[in-house]
Amino acid sequence: MTRISCRKQLELFAEAEETEELSLDDVRGTLDELYHYAGKFRTGQEFLDLLRFVSRFHFYSPYNAMLIHTQRPGAKFAATPKRWWERYGYRVKAAANPITILRPMGPVMWVYDASDVEPGPNPKPLPKYVTDPFAVRAGSVGQELDCTIENARRDGVLVSDHVAGSQRGGSIEEAVPGHYITVSTDNRQMIDVPRRYELLISTNLSREAKYATLTHELGHLYCGHLGSPNEKWWPDRRTLSHASREFEAESVSHIVCGRLGIDDPADEYLSRYLVEGRTLPPISIETVFKAAHLIEKMGKKRLPPRKEED
Repeated sequence: MTRISCRKQLELFAEAEETEELSLDDVRGTLDELYHYAGKFRTGQEFLDLLRFVSRFHFYSPYNAMLIHTQRPGAKFAATPKRWWERYGYRVKAAANPITILRPMGPVMWVYDASDVEPGPNPKPLPKYVTDPFAVRAGSVGQELDCTIENARRDGVLVSDHVAGSQRGGSIEEAVPGHYITVSTDNRQMIDVPRRYELLISTNLSREAKYATLTHELGHLYCGHLGSPNEKWWPDRRTLSHASREFEAESVSHIVCGRLGIDDPADEYLSRYLVEGRTLPPISIETVFKAAHLIEKMGKKRLPPRKEED
């Protein structure tokens, strides 16, 4: 098999998203192949470094933050030449190498790290989130918790509080068939969605801990650990081992919570698991980042109901 360059793999994925000329099977695994060809994340520590970078580099989507870290480890802040010039009065150095990321609703775009630019005639003071993007933030959960719970309903997920012991934060499992959840549409009409899953969260937790638990359990769902209603919304990956399932769900939670500045238990779990020199369990990095991206979107605004043909 001919070895495809990382740049070509990235362009293939972007083209598929934009034109939809390629089938899902053509695109599936492209990012996993990209990581493989790049020779990255073969050890647990390398992967943990990636998650920590993405969770704190919150200027771009998890996908794009991952791509920046892959191409430029140690990057501080990245922006397009236009943004650097118009917002900060900085210009790109002549010998600078661009970083390729995915453009929203388009193919690819090129951005430059803070080390690739220099001040122009009238530079503006760079804000703290540019000079120190990884500064510790006191994270808290606002609308994200309730908005995510509401958006989960469109996938047939009923989230409920329950009384549990101190060592059990939550769980998700398939629901008894024959029941429905009411979901509102864009035009404020109400439709019934089959109740497919029951997600329980302990009443003893703070809002931040509830959100961490919610993202972990939804990570299981959207990584396909409970199967899939149609294998179009998310994959069916029930054959994964318990270790792989937990590792993926903790990775999703770490990304989503970290990008809100929330100190969640996933970092401690992953740190214990990823001892020096230990390799990753069999996981799909692509699936982890897709799930994290979806859950992050669910916390920002109400999403439309699913369509079976999606």
